Amino acid sequence: MQLLAALFVENFNIRQVSGPATRIDLSGVMFSMAAPSPAPVRLEPHLIALIACAPDESGAGNFEVVFRRGRSEDSEQVARNVSPFTVDPGKFTYRLVRAELEFPEYGQVFAHCRIDYGPWTIVPFTLLPPA
Repeated sequence: MQLLAALFVENFNIRQVSGPATRIDLSGVMFSMAAPSPAPVRLEPHLIALIACAPDESGAGNFEVVFRRGRSEDSEQVARNVSPFTVDPGKFTYRLVRAELEFPEYGQVFAHCRIDYGPWTIVPFTLLPPA
């Protein structure tokens, strides 16, 4: 299986169109945000991952996200989520992860995402001072 994309979003909507086909509408894609109040703060951003399954694959897997303070696998881990999923071979699916992240100060957290024990896809999220 292949991780096609992983993004922090404010909202998403799934709708059917002719074909039958499916559309995923993403809104508020973000890589940073202003803190709602002075640090320290707790945020719960949504991370959506789009996954494709080849026709010759089983369709069963695990989606893992490790939130770290840095890009390195040795960086401090602040949260982790592992969720099993199934998808019909030859189809697509999505996984939605609501992170619960503590920010003692402004800065970055990196979502390290992978399927099973595949390669990591790293998505940055930066907390800025209040606007």
